[in-house]
Amino acid sequence: MSEQTENTQPVPPLQEDDTQPIKPVKKKSRWLSILIGILGFILLVGLGGFGGYTSGIGDRKTVEASVVSQQVTEQYKFALVDIEFKRYEAAAQRLEYIISKDPGFPGAREKLTEVLVLSSIPSPTAAPALTSTPDFSGAESAYQRAQQLILTQDWSGALSALDSIRKLDPTYKTAQVDGMYYFALRNNGHALITKQGNLEGGIYYLTLAERFGPLDNTSIGLRDGARMYITGASFWELDWKQAFDYFSQVGSGWPSLWDGTMTASQRLQFSAMRFGDDLFEQEDYCQAYEKYQIAAGIGNLTESSASHSNHAYQQCYPPTAVPPTAEPTIGIPTDIPTDVPTVVP
Repeated sequence: MSEQTENTQPVPPLQEDDTQPIKPVKKKSRWLSILIGILGFILLVGLGGFGGYTSGIGDRKTVEASVVSQQVTEQYKFALVDIEFKRYEAAAQRLEYIISKDPGFPGAREKLTEVLVLSSIPSPTAAPALTSTPDFSGAESAYQRAQQLILTQDWSGALSALDSIRKLDPTYKTAQVDGMYYFALRNNGHALITKQGNLEGGIYYLTLAERFGPLDNTSIGLRDGARMYITGASFWELDWKQAFDYFSQVGSGWPSLWDGTMTASQRLQFSAMRFGDDLFEQEDYCQAYEKYQIAAGIGNLTESSASHSNHAYQQCYPPTAVPPTAEPTIGIPTDIPTDVPTVVP
């Protein structure tokens, strides 16, 4: 123990000069923390207020849009009532208000065009009698003549009178003349298609009417049907599948539409039979039978198509074989006693 003690070096005492002075730790100011907290709180309040303000604006715009939608819907109903009672000026004002508030409101523009046309046509009771020698010396005379011809549904004559107005004075009652042009062109196109079977001419006049105002849904559908009829007829006797596809659409929507030779329904039946014959030759019996059934639902099949239809039915729906019934077997009862009785003496 003594030897170990002697070998150790004595620890020299610490001297003040040998050590660095300990720097005091500065504490953060309490007021700075409070200030930061206050600023953060103000920022949060500001962000919350801005979010509420934005949400409030959105809600206000939604409410305004709902109010406007309700107002224009109500005005449209009133406009329909005005049209029914022939108060065309009031109806036009309501429809113009609706379009100014909601340009895409359904049916507003079409009704406005209709009102302008109706307001330009005098009442039939007030129409003067037609004269054998009409006077076209001035725009006013031509205008009156056009009104009379529209009342008698002479669309071609009305269009000629309107052309005379534009030649005599292009600025004469521009809005009324445009409305009469629309009415005469639209009805002339409709009559050419439905009454005369002049599909190309009807399409032409309906397209001209569209320059003066939007077409009604009936005219648009009729024009589309006439176009499909013409396209389907272009495949006649060339491609029965294409002809059948087109007349399936025309026949379902406009069965009485015709081109002066056959109605769309008749063309659908005939193309279904011929397409069925093509499928029969390709041994596609199920599809062929389906086409024959479509044709038979419209009218009688030809003798060859009827024969093909019966054969296609047998090939597509062959009779199922009936399994033979087994002959009844007589079972041997198992409950018969087999013991031989013994005689008891």
